[in-house]
Amino acid sequence: MTQAYKLSILYFLAFSLLLTISGIMLFEHKIGFNINAISNYYLGDEEKFIVAKTSMGILKIVLPHLFAFGLFFMVLLHFLVFTKDRGSKGLRVLIFLTFFSAFLEVFSPFFIILGAVWFSYVKVASFIILESLVLYIMYLLFHSIIKD
Repeated sequence: MTQAYKLSILYFLAFSLLLTISGIMLFEHKIGFNINAISNYYLGDEEKFIVAKTSMGILKIVLPHLFAFGLFFMVLLHFLVFTKDRGSKGLRVLIFLTFFSAFLEVFSPFFIILGAVWFSYVKVASFIILESLVLYIMYLLFHSIIKD
């Protein structure tokens, strides 16, 4: 791996870490990690003056996230192809888990507003799993760069 390529990945990882940290902070500030807070955010709460979300309102949030998530994860996971783990079964599982948890994280609000309130658990679990996977992938990439 050339020095310029390593430097490019390091910059990408630095910005990815900032993106991940800010995403966690925004989730905590806007929605919260409490199951009741997640339910209240999507279903509304008159006492707290929280308006219930509509499917159209959620769709307006989901659409840009689909493109951004897909592109970000594709680039992040693409860099793993240049490590010693390329082609391994573990890498394929990691790719599947990343996209599957992103899918659940993005689409679980629709199920919450359709009455399956237990999807609040899916929402928080998929968010935590997704962020953990991203941090793990960034660790793998960083480790492969400093190892070479």
